[in-house]
Amino acid sequence: MAQVISAQQATGLVRPGDTVMVGGFGLVGAPLSLIAALVESEVDGLTIISNNLGEPGRGLGRLLQAGKVGKAVGSFFTSNPDVIDSHEAGRLEVELIPQGTMAEAIRAGGAGIPAFYTPTGAGTMLAVGKETRDFGGREHMLQPALQADVAFIRAHRADELGNLSYRRTARNFNPEMATAAAITVAEVDEIVAVGELAPEQIDTPHLFIDHLVVATERLGDR
Repeated sequence: MAQVISAQQATGLVRPGDTVMVGGFGLVGAPLSLIAALVESEVDGLTIISNNLGEPGRGLGRLLQAGKVGKAVGSFFTSNPDVIDSHEAGRLEVELIPQGTMAEAIRAGGAGIPAFYTPTGAGTMLAVGKETRDFGGREHMLQPALQADVAFIRAHRADELGNLSYRRTARNFNPEMATAAAITVAEVDEIVAVGELAPEQIDTPHLFIDHLVVATERLGDR
């Protein structure tokens, strides 16, 4: 059974310098309560694996402004000009991964697959320093899997065991991230009794979830 904790308690699971996966596509599906608590915590030097770093002063953008992100691994950073400024100033290291490749790298990390070949990015700057190989006359590059120390994800509902159900596009990267971290914390709108989620409604089984946090901050709040 997943343990119900506060967002502040969840940040205690993160150590300085950790790699943290954070769900969300823009701000949709982002665990905003967990991010807000992380902003107020004492941890820093974090590597954040997420599609992007929110927007200026919103979502992961708050964490960046607080100076707690040392490296960002993702696929779409131009929605937040602070990312560009921080990178150009030498305060932020950025690793750019095509969006589909990133999703597969997280899935592979959760499945115990260390790396895979993909044609996406081969022959471009993204392939610099990476092993390449020809398959069927087409160049492919080797993409390492992605894993994290902690994953902060967002779901709509959970039962008391920790089974999760997502809401529409807020699902995005969250199910894959749940499988690819040593510790997974799920922020949810509500926790219901076991049996209230029908089997076909369960998107992430509880065995991947260590802790649940009830959301106190939502997309319309900031």
